[in-house]
Amino acid sequence: MNDRPQDLHREYVGIGPLDEFPIHQVPRPLAWAGSSDRNFYDRCYLNAHDRSGDIFLITGLGFYPNLGTKDAYVLLRRGDAQTAVHVGAAADPRGADRMAQQVGAYRIEVVEPLRKLRVVLEETEGLALELTWEGSFDVVQELPHVMRQGSGTTLDAQRFAQVGTWEGVISVDGTDIPVTPDRWVGTRDRSWGIRPVGEVPPAGKPAEPPFEGMWWLYVPMRFDEYAVVIIIQETPDGYRTLNDCTRIWRDGRVEQLGWPRVRVRYEPGTRTPTGAMISCTTPSGDPLVFEVESKLAVPLHVGGGYGGDPDWSHGMWKGDGFSERITYNLSDPDVAGRLMFGVTDHVGHAVDSGGAEGWGLFEHAALGRHDPSGFADWFTVAGGPDA
Repeated sequence: MNDRPQDLHREYVGIGPLDEFPIHQVPRPLAWAGSSDRNFYDRCYLNAHDRSGDIFLITGLGFYPNLGTKDAYVLLRRGDAQTAVHVGAAADPRGADRMAQQVGAYRIEVVEPLRKLRVVLEETEGLALELTWEGSFDVVQELPHVMRQGSGTTLDAQRFAQVGTWEGVISVDGTDIPVTPDRWVGTRDRSWGIRPVGEVPPAGKPAEPPFEGMWWLYVPMRFDEYAVVIIIQETPDGYRTLNDCTRIWRDGRVEQLGWPRVRVRYEPGTRTPTGAMISCTTPSGDPLVFEVESKLAVPLHVGGGYGGDPDWSHGMWKGDGFSERITYNLSDPDVAGRLMFGVTDHVGHAVDSGGAEGWGLFEHAALGRHDPSGFADWFTVAGGPDA
C-alpha cells in the first residue's frame, strides 16, 4: 500500500543514473531539460555516400524530454526512389536511456567521443545498417543559431560538426551494400536547444511581421589536408543573420574565412541547385574559392521529418515501439511539387581555387522571398542560365 506514493515521489523527483556524475548545468535532475519549452531537443544527424552520386544515406536520432519521446530515422536515395524508415518510443523519464542512445532496433554507440561512432539498425521493414564512423578532423563548434518570430523564439541551438569516413554494410531487402572508408565519406552534426518538434501547437496570434521565407546554405566539406564548415542564413531582403565560415587543419589549427560571397546555380524552372561558387577570404587576405556541384539530392522534408514534411516529424508521438517504412518516387509530380518548400541535402563535390578536391554536404534552401536570388515570393522559380 505504501509503494505507490513512494514511486510517485521518485518519478516526480526525476533522479536518474546520470545524476551520479558532475555534469549538471542547472539546479535540477539531468533528466529535466534546462528549459521548460516543449520544443527542447537533443539530436544527431549523419550522412554517408560513396562519391558516385548513385546513393545517399541520411540518418539520425533525437530525444525530446519535454514531449516524453525519442525517435530515429533512416533516409536512403537510389535513383528516383527515396526510402524512409522511422522508429519511435517513449523516453525514460529519469534519463537512464540518454547514454544508451537507442530507439527500438536503432542505436548509436559512442566508441570514442568526438572521433568514432557505431550506427546500427537491426533489420526493420527490410532495412538494416551496421556502420562505423571515424572523424577525419576535430569537430568544429559552430556559432549559436537563433531565430525569432515577433517576440517569440523559434530556434535557439548549439551544434558541432565533423567530416569523416564510413565502414560497414547497408542492407536493403536482403541485398548488402559494402561500405569501405576508401570510398565512403560523409558529415555529421549534433545539436541541442530549442526548435519546432512534435505535433504543431496552437497557432495563437499571427506573427508580426509574417514569415516571408529564409535563405540557407550549409556546406561542411572534407579535403585531404583540411575541412571547411560554411553556414549562411539570410532574411528575404538578403540581410545575413548567420555567417560562420571555418577551416580546420589536421594539426587542429582553426581559421575563419571571412564573409563568403555565394552564387548558387539553379536548374531553370525550379529552385533545385546544381551547384554554387563560394568565395571566401583567408586570414591573410588571400581569396579562397570553392566550386561546388550537386551529385545527388535528398529532400529532408520528404520522409526525413524536417520542416514541411506532411508524413512524419521529429518528436511526434506515434506510440511506443512504433516503426514504419515509406518509399517515395521523387519523379511523381505530387512529390516533386513539394521539393522547393523545404531543405534539401546534396552529395557535394568541391574543388578549391588551388585545385584540391573535396567531398561532403551541400545543403540548401531558398524558402519564399529572397531578393538577391530574384525570388519574389514562395512560387518564383529560377529562369534560364542568363537570368
